[in-house]
Amino acid sequence: MSRRIQRVASLIRTILAEAIQSRLSDPRIEPLTSITRVEVSADLSIAHVHVSVMAEAPRRELTVRALRHASGRLRSLVAREVSLRQVPELDFQLDESVQQSFRTVQQIDGLMEEFDEPADDEQTLSDDAAGEARDSQEDC
Repeated sequence: MSRRIQRVASLIRTILAEAIQSRLSDPRIEPLTSITRVEVSADLSIAHVHVSVMAEAPRRELTVRALRHASGRLRSLVAREVSLRQVPELDFQLDESVQQSFRTVQQIDGLMEEFDEPADDEQTLSDDAAGEARDSQEDC
C-alpha cells in the first residue's frame, strides 16, 4: 500500500470517527461505535470502513445499517475535508475483532479463576497441616 493511500485512509478514519460521534444524530447508531480501520482501494474508488459496536448483536447490525444509510452524507463530509479528485465510496462493515478479543479475555479470566481456586484450597490444606504439626510438637 502506498504512502498516499495510507494517508487518505487515515484522514477518512479521523473524519468519520469525529462525524459519527458528534455530527450524526441517528438514534440507531450506538454511542460506543468506533472505526477500527479503513482500507482504501488503490484507485481510491472505495473505502472499506470497519466499525466496532459495543452492543448486542441486533443493535450492532442496526448501527451498521444506519451508517450505510448515512454514507452519502458522510462521504460529502469527507469531500469537504479532503482535497481529492474522487472521494471514495464508503462501504461500512462490522468488525467483530473487538468483541472476539473481549470474549477471549473473559474466557482466560474464567480459566484463571478456576486455576486459582485449587491454589486457595492447597493454601488451606497447608495451613491445616502446619497447625497439626504445631499441635503435635506441643504434645511432646
